[in-house]
Amino acid sequence: MSAFPTIRSVESFIISIPREVPYLGPLGPGERINERGYLVRQGNRAIYPSTDMSVLIKVTAEDGTVGWGETYGIIAPDAVTSIIDDVLGPVVTGRDPRDPVVIQEDLYDLMRVRGFFGGFYVDAIAGLDIALWDLFGKLVGQPVVKLLGGQRRERIPCYVSGVPGATMEGRVETARRFAAQGFDAFKFHSAVSFDGIVEEMRALREGLGPQARIAVDLHWKFSAQEAIQLADRLMPFNPWFIEAPCQPEDIEGQAHVGASIRVPLALGEEWRTVYEYRPRMERRSMSIVQPEMGHIGLSQFMQIGRMANAFHMQVIPHASIGLGVFQAASLHAAAALPNCAMHEYQHSIFDRNLKYVKTTMRCEAAHFVLPEGPGLGIEPARDVFQFVRRKVRA
Repeated sequence: MSAFPTIRSVESFIISIPREVPYLGPLGPGERINERGYLVRQGNRAIYPSTDMSVLIKVTAEDGTVGWGETYGIIAPDAVTSIIDDVLGPVVTGRDPRDPVVIQEDLYDLMRVRGFFGGFYVDAIAGLDIALWDLFGKLVGQPVVKLLGGQRRERIPCYVSGVPGATMEGRVETARRFAAQGFDAFKFHSAVSFDGIVEEMRALREGLGPQARIAVDLHWKFSAQEAIQLADRLMPFNPWFIEAPCQPEDIEGQAHVGASIRVPLALGEEWRTVYEYRPRMERRSMSIVQPEMGHIGLSQFMQIGRMANAFHMQVIPHASIGLGVFQAASLHAAAALPNCAMHEYQHSIFDRNLKYVKTTMRCEAAHFVLPEGPGLGIEPARDVFQFVRRKVRA
């Protein structure tokens, strides 16, 4: 009996797909695109790319089988690719791709003594981890969801994330168009609520009616007390949940908000491991967790999701800028968890980038349809490689 094929090579690619309107909508007052193609949103002081930027990872086995991964590479993607090319790739060469969890833990341990428990290093591990699960699935002829413990569903309800428009009226009209397609759950982004957060919630509630679920992403803009006060002002409009009220490092503030407001609190898109989730869960800081596959990878995603289940918390995965590979991985994981209620639908990214991948994954009738086939059921199309950005090396 021949030996199982081991990992032969690891490659990374920076993908930068142009877009006419930046993520989250048109530029606001005082916002501009700089010479590197980035813009700073004045609403939350965070930097974003003006293109759809991502990092693809290609892992090839000795028999030529290829697994694809993707990670969060929207800012300074060369930092991620340098880690993959210089550190992670050479370490996993020759390893058995049927051991993705073990490999993920080994890669995390490589830099443990240097304090790299977050940021670009763990993002790089996440993308490689996703590629290993895809390769594992292809080599054994099974969808990844079957390898994660079993499949609970083939379709996952989703909510509309972002209702872009240059005016309040335009944003309400965007939401109403989605409602006409059957969506009943929405989230608006306070970073571009130029007319006021309460005012936008009021307008959306009036435009969508009493049955719609309307959440608001506060983008870490407030202190704990300010967020509690704002939540009270939003209560007449029956918010579905409030997301990211105060700064990510403010563990006590998050717990204070979670204990004080009368609406579910959602947290977690910026955390990368169970080690960051655990102290918030122990404090009952939130009732909804939002793991971002592009930051954490499949191995950590499943640990976080099952830990959340032990704390009786819902999982509503976050979905960020990406080509679609880590979106597919997120759907596989969501379909395997017992406590995943919905999934975020970044329509302005997901729909436009589907043409650059080969997959049956899609959004229809307010649900995501899981991709078919072995592995993740998704591969980059040849056309996407026209958007490969040259890597910058010192």
